[in-house]
Amino acid sequence: MVLEGKTALVTGGSSGIGLAAARLLQDSGARIAIAGRSREKLEMAAAELGGDVVTIRADVTSPADLGRMKAEVEKAFGSLDILFANAGVALGTPLATADEATYDRIMDANVKGVFFTVQAVLPLLREGGSIILNTSWLNRVGTPGRAILSASKAAVRSFARTMSAELLDRRIRVNAVSPGSIETPIHRGNNQTEEEFRAYADRVGAQVPIGRMGKPEEIAAAVLFLASDASSYMLGAEMVIDGGRSEL
Repeated sequence: MVLEGKTALVTGGSSGIGLAAARLLQDSGARIAIAGRSREKLEMAAAELGGDVVTIRADVTSPADLGRMKAEVEKAFGSLDILFANAGVALGTPLATADEATYDRIMDANVKGVFFTVQAVLPLLREGGSIILNTSWLNRVGTPGRAILSASKAAVRSFARTMSAELLDRRIRVNAVSPGSIETPIHRGNNQTEEEFRAYADRVGAQVPIGRMGKPEEIAAAVLFLASDASSYMLGAEMVIDGGRSEL
């Protein structure tokens, strides 16, 4: 197994891309810890993953939670080889109507949360470890109604470069995955039926050159690549997995 003997932490690991990544990293031999805000969702994810997965209830916007997350990872593993900083939010913010509370919610989760997640667990990361940040195809295009979300993800893309430069002496690689429109719970509306979601997925998929929305497992495959030695010559890079939406 390519990650045999490795340890990994996935934030936002109880559903969607995070859960798919945790499953694939685990299947590839790594010991896994997942963090999320909902204890119920974490327990459901742990039951699905099986094995000795470690669950940590933590909100990445809370310094106290991040400190506790670091302590629980250290207690469980001692040290860490892989961090997938995946937790974040996605909200529409039309220029004419977006309010300060929504701005703060997006920036706190997507920018502050990512930065201080990395800072919190950095003392645990072994030399030669891998940090993967989750940005978005939106950081590469101009999409109406997504100004704040796109800016937050552009900041994360920048983190991959600057953090890599800062961690060169420890040989810790920082790279980013940039998903397109992926079929995850973040795209599902409250009380939305499966039929309604399929209709939504078909509409969104029609906007993508490849003709469909992506699957969480397709992002997880990129996370595994960046976590493994197969990507040992990649540093500060961005892997775009968006069905061609930002390129064609």
